[in-house]
Amino acid sequence: MDETRIWQTIDSERAATADLLAGLTDAQWTHPSLCDGWTVREVAAHLSLAPRMRVRDALGAFVRARGSFNRMIDQTARAEARRPTGELVAELRGIVGSRKLAPSQTLGNALMDVMVHSQDIALPLGIERHMPVDAAVVAADDLWRIGFPFHARRRLAGHRLVATDADWSAGEGAEISGPIEALVMVLAGRTATIPRLSGITA
Repeated sequence: MDETRIWQTIDSERAATADLLAGLTDAQWTHPSLCDGWTVREVAAHLSLAPRMRVRDALGAFVRARGSFNRMIDQTARAEARRPTGELVAELRGIVGSRKLAPSQTLGNALMDVMVHSQDIALPLGIERHMPVDAAVVAADDLWRIGFPFHARRRLAGHRLVATDADWSAGEGAEISGPIEALVMVLAGRTATIPRLSGITA
């Protein structure tokens, strides 16, 4: 995928996720997501906040988190999640068309982030969403390449991951195979899609 198509996919994923969120009940907003310790509300807040954060805001948040990136992400999402649900949906819709990345974020990171977090919301609620296959390949490459914070290569050492619906594979060893979108979620440290894969158990 070229840069234009990646941005178009990010836009469509953000718009579709905003539509999904707009139709949720109050109980669904408080349902646990696939992100440890976050409900749907915190995930939605994180998705709407990232591209709106300026460098100086990120630096301030990093200091308040005492130098922990993960703590910074958690604290900023929880603070943003205090806003009304309608505002969170509106903010997510408002960044459709934006070409601004969060500080230190790459375009591949941004694509992966919105697709994984959309599934973090949908899967626990029993809502069927599918990743575009070509975009899922880009996300899988990104997750395999980067170390922190997912450490996919370390966690999945000794395995060869093979997509059954796309021309994608990575690693060496015992084979884990299945749909590329299920592999993306496992690469991101989620276990919800493991039943869709062969060669791996929870």
